[in-house]
Amino acid sequence: MTESAFINRFEPAVSAGSPPLLLLHGTGGDENDLLGLGKMISPGSALLSPRGRVLEHGMPRFFRRLAEGVFDEDDVRLRARELGDFVSEARKQYGIAAPIAVGFSNGANIAAALLLLQPEVLAGAILLRAMVPLSDPPTADLAGKPVLLLSGQGDPIVPPGNSAKLAALLSQAGASVTHRVLPAGHQLSQADLTLARDWIGKVDAEAA
Repeated sequence: MTESAFINRFEPAVSAGSPPLLLLHGTGGDENDLLGLGKMISPGSALLSPRGRVLEHGMPRFFRRLAEGVFDEDDVRLRARELGDFVSEARKQYGIAAPIAVGFSNGANIAAALLLLQPEVLAGAILLRAMVPLSDPPTADLAGKPVLLLSGQGDPIVPPGNSAKLAALLSQAGASVTHRVLPAGHQLSQADLTLARDWIGKVDAEAA
């Protein structure tokens, strides 16, 4: 790959036809964090898992923030473009279709930004504890793209109503959004895994 490459892990598909997944970790994670989750959500899928290139006190992230919940939106746009370029190059190298993003927290936010800025890069997304990434997003065409948004009712990081605003934003752009608010905080629960696995099974079946 070129200089746009991220440190990453790639695991090829073991089941032909399963949708490839783009795994995007949260703050302080790395390319190994969500591999197990990806395998549980969609056994057999190819897994592409990059490490965020921004460091916050030594912790990898996918874009800079100015404070908790306050994003450097110029950096969001820059990093989303970089990630989109990386995915495009990885697809050529590994011969995979457009992936479904599975992002947690900061990873979910960059996935949402990628949907809005470069819709063609992703086939859909599972957004775990995501926020609205851009205050003035471009008009995107997400017609037909499936999106699962899972929020925590007691999430201390995502402000009340923010995830609902994101769901509305993506729906207005044409995405087929399923939004569930779980009795959970910012951390993931068994319900997240179960819902994500069931959802991607339906998406896979409809695409077959």
